[in-house]
Amino acid sequence: MKAEIGVTGLNLKAVANELNVILADEYVLYTKTKNAHWNVEGPDFFEKHTFFEGQFTQLDDIIDKVAERIRTIGHYAAGSLKLYLELTQLTESGDKNDSQGFIKELLMDHETIIIRCRENIHRFAEEYKDAGSSDFVTGIMEVHEKMAWFLRAHLD
Repeated sequence: MKAEIGVTGLNLKAVANELNVILADEYVLYTKTKNAHWNVEGPDFFEKHTFFEGQFTQLDDIIDKVAERIRTIGHYAAGSLKLYLELTQLTESGDKNDSQGFIKELLMDHETIIIRCRENIHRFAEEYKDAGSSDFVTGIMEVHEKMAWFLRAHLD
């Protein structure tokens, strides 16, 4: 059944398409963070193993919320690895398994998502007349800002 929430169908489709890009980015970042959790090596192994676990747990929650937002506005959430790789703006992980390398790469990915969310705040509210999705991506952006801060705090 079509969502009748005071936003045109075309605008909801545009918002859903953009949210699916964010969903793909979130899923790729989640996978990269899991990789860091599983494969980090070095004298700080246990500390970073635990740290990355906290981060991927937060990302799992974000993924679910983004997919549910897409469904809330009447569209289907992307749900395949093939589609995520087509939609994402992020790249695959490098091949170094040290904590500093993982942290730098994950930080860049969080910052990429922050910028994309920030670009969509005004666009969702003004261009697409969807204040709810604008507010939603503001909240997602704020979570990524905090996660990025935590990553930044681990850098030399």
